[in-house]
Amino acid sequence: MAVDQTTVFDEKLQAQIAATASAAIKPGSAYTLLDFSAFSQGRYTEVVTRGVIESPIPEKLRDDISERALRTFDACMTGQSAFARKSLLTAVAQVQSAATNDLARSDILAALKDISDKVRASSAPDRVVFLASDMLENSSVSSFYAHNTVRHIDPAAEMKKANAAGLIGDFGGARVYVLGAGLLSGDAKVKNAYRDPQTLTALKQFWTLYFQQSNAKLQEFGAPALLNPVAY
Repeated sequence: MAVDQTTVFDEKLQAQIAATASAAIKPGSAYTLLDFSAFSQGRYTEVVTRGVIESPIPEKLRDDISERALRTFDACMTGQSAFARKSLLTAVAQVQSAATNDLARSDILAALKDISDKVRASSAPDRVVFLASDMLENSSVSSFYAHNTVRHIDPAAEMKKANAAGLIGDFGGARVYVLGAGLLSGDAKVKNAYRDPQTLTALKQFWTLYFQQSNAKLQEFGAPALLNPVAY
């Protein structure tokens, strides 16, 4: 899970982010929370917290274990999940509270390349990446803005820029879910903020191409909210 600190989310989106994080806590899983931003002003991509939830005892083995031992183990598993969920949600809230619209740059492509290295290095057989971000690049490579709004980009042209800058990653076959795409500064305070459907379609097309070339599959592109929950 990676949260963009240059994107400020409204309460509904914050609640969806929290619910998605909570759903990631289940037996036999591992999680990592990262934050990312512009590579300036003391901000950069970093791991905020991580954890592992142990797998339960297989049903076929439970009959060979005493009831007392099973009760102790089951209680431990319940406590472990509760602790992990509380720790993750606290960290998510802290990351979101530090988000700001004041940074001049947003190096999303460079951050995703760094994040892809961590995802690929995971030993998990099923890798899921949840990105909470406006997905609006604003760097020396390219800018998806024009006249204080989202620019209608040319996906193929933007992919050429990303390739030329060496910013294509390798996510090791991960499934990717995005929440917050297309949000602009001030959206958290403005109701019914309008987005041109064609502009958002072009934005989705670009990121679909990007993740395809980065050995990943874009499963859901929330612009801004996810319409379907993340399938962990």
